[in-house]
Amino acid sequence: MNALSLAVRDSTTMLRRNLLHARRYPSLTLNLLLTPVMLLLLFVYVFGDVMSAGIGGSDRSEYIAYLVPGILMMTIGGTVIGTAVSVATDMNEGIVARFRTMAIHRGSVLVGHVVGSVLQCIAGVLLVGAVAVAIGFRSTDATALEWLAAFGLIALFALALTWIAVGMGMASPNAEAAGNSAQPLILLPLVSSAFIPPDTMPGWFRPIAEYQPFTPAIETLRGLLLGTGIGDNGWIAVAWCLGLAVLGYFWSASKFDADPK
Repeated sequence: MNALSLAVRDSTTMLRRNLLHARRYPSLTLNLLLTPVMLLLLFVYVFGDVMSAGIGGSDRSEYIAYLVPGILMMTIGGTVIGTAVSVATDMNEGIVARFRTMAIHRGSVLVGHVVGSVLQCIAGVLLVGAVAVAIGFRSTDATALEWLAAFGLIALFALALTWIAVGMGMASPNAEAAGNSAQPLILLPLVSSAFIPPDTMPGWFRPIAEYQPFTPAIETLRGLLLGTGIGDNGWIAVAWCLGLAVLGYFWSASKFDADPK
């Protein structure tokens, strides 16, 4: 077998391992998915009418349409926290040190975590999206090409945050520290354009919402699904995704290649 075939074989094995772990211990993933679902139901059924009036809507259905893209991106941020915890657990239990001594492709360990996490993110987005459709979300104006672009954005955003989460997991001394260090990935959407437009925020607070990765990604997804204007948010979101993915990759690779202490 050539080097590429070995890399694919070993990466597939590691992916299968991570998916089996996720299936055997689903509580962490389900707990992380519970947050966006509860926020979705809370903001629709408790604050829906008030929030709809705040964005100039006439009823709750308009706020559902505004809210769902942000909740979907928040789902990705919450799901990858489980990846950081999983990677930190592997590092702390010594299995990664064992993998370093085995005749396997070194990058397959990271690839297995990353691909597994991206698949879990997409599954989580589909689950939360199904809940959103059940309570009234509709995207009737999106074309097939826009749906494809929306799926590509979700996958790219999941890939970028996953690499960052892997780096956090490898840099953390234990699983608890990894979970804590990854909390900004679910807190940042709370101060983005997920719930209200940034231009309705106080002037001193608005830059926090505007200059972060979630807001352009949310606005791009919102434009693709609802037909609203995207403007510069499209290329800004892609730039954020590529930048975070590259940063997370080199961070993770450097930690993985470092000599164990």
